[in-house]
Amino acid sequence: MNASLPLAIALPLLGALATTLAPARARALGLIAALASSGVVLWLVIGVWEQGALRVSLGGWSAPLGIVLAADGAVAALLAMTAVVALAISIHAGDYFRDPERLRQFWPLWLLLWTALNALFLAADLFNIYVGLELLGLSGAALAALGGGREALAASLRYLLVGLLGSMTYLLGVALIYAAHGQLDLALLSTRLGPGAVDATALALLTLGLALKAALFPLHFWLPPTHANAPAPVSAALSALVGKVAAWLLLMLWLGPFAAVTQPAAATLLGLLGACGVVWGSWRALRAERLKLLAAHSTVAQIGYLFLFVPLIQGLAPGPERTALLGALLLMALTHGLAKAAFFLAAGQVQRLAGHDRIGALGGTAQRLPATTFTLGLAGVALIGLPPSGSFIGKWLLLEAAIDQGQWWWILPVLAGTLLAAAYVFRVLARAFNQEPTPQHFVTQVRAELPGLVLALLAVGGLGLAAGGLWGLLEPVEVSR
Repeated sequence: MNASLPLAIALPLLGALATTLAPARARALGLIAALASSGVVLWLVIGVWEQGALRVSLGGWSAPLGIVLAADGAVAALLAMTAVVALAISIHAGDYFRDPERLRQFWPLWLLLWTALNALFLAADLFNIYVGLELLGLSGAALAALGGGREALAASLRYLLVGLLGSMTYLLGVALIYAAHGQLDLALLSTRLGPGAVDATALALLTLGLALKAALFPLHFWLPPTHANAPAPVSAALSALVGKVAAWLLLMLWLGPFAAVTQPAAATLLGLLGACGVVWGSWRALRAERLKLLAAHSTVAQIGYLFLFVPLIQGLAPGPERTALLGALLLMALTHGLAKAAFFLAAGQVQRLAGHDRIGALGGTAQRLPATTFTLGLAGVALIGLPPSGSFIGKWLLLEAAIDQGQWWWILPVLAGTLLAAAYVFRVLARAFNQEPTPQHFVTQVRAELPGLVLALLAVGGLGLAAGGLWGLLEPVEVSR
């Protein structure tokens, strides 16, 4: 079972190499690599389910000298969500890109991005996280540029510069930790880090670097134009996966090895930034005139929800209450990943067939693209947090913890974000079901609509109705590795 960890990184990397060397067969080779990568992740999940946390030292060299990969229940769940979303994007991309040359350019970059995602989730030391972040940023910026046009290129360049700034800031924090402790393995650092100026400064640098990549408010300025102008499969990946891995790494460091460094005031500040992101992102989504821009601003809000958990978890000792909150946090992340990917794929389908994604001109979409409209509605249910979606369970546990701990003020941004999300989702659906005639003529392609629909169904039914099975994988949740 331990072999599944390096294979989860090696297979998409080999796929990227194969599609580069044989561009004429890029689509077939890319789909084979996608299926193989998803299969090995399934093998990894089964291994974690049966044996518990997995840990492997590459080349037989253990920490702190060697490279260590680790996967617990939380990492296995995130890898599974990544595989499901990535496989759906891989299938959808073949129908989305009309230009064969653009499709050939997509596959190597896309598989490199998938490689970076798996490497980041499995990395067990700070430096290899940095390596993964660099690969993630470079491949993500190149993919965003595939949209073509001045706006897409400008947004891609901004994303690249912000990503490099975030990586360099993160690397400064890594350098401080290595200078102070002589090692970077997360498991070993968890026993050595503590209150002090050096560790606190290093955590601040690590936090700033990852917050830039996660688009945590107010460092989210680069996200809306990048996601809105990228091709739909790329937007789905950037929103559902790229921002998610950066946010997860930040939360993992705060609640794991750096828990002894953090203070309640700092955890409250992180929660406040998340709360501002929830309200601001939801409000901007409500005001957006384009469907993809609405989804991009909504991503800022959904990322913000994850950081509301920090002040509630930070002071809890290990036990059932902490485990439940960690599970709720993870359930929110998984649901958002599936729902946002589904929303972007559906929005891209509307844009490609109608020639635009203006919300005010969506009249008749429900009649011409019923499956796509149903996907938007299901994804909207998950984004709002209505039952039976996984985000409903996550929000319920978040509100319950806020009341139990007397931190009632966190209820306000959750309620505000939920109401605003309901407003912008129903705004889209109201226009889609409008019977006003539109000049566009839609030609339904069922095969192109299915990947997004499946993701939306999983976000609502798979993680909502079947959340009990997921809890068996997550218990106990260990973010310290």
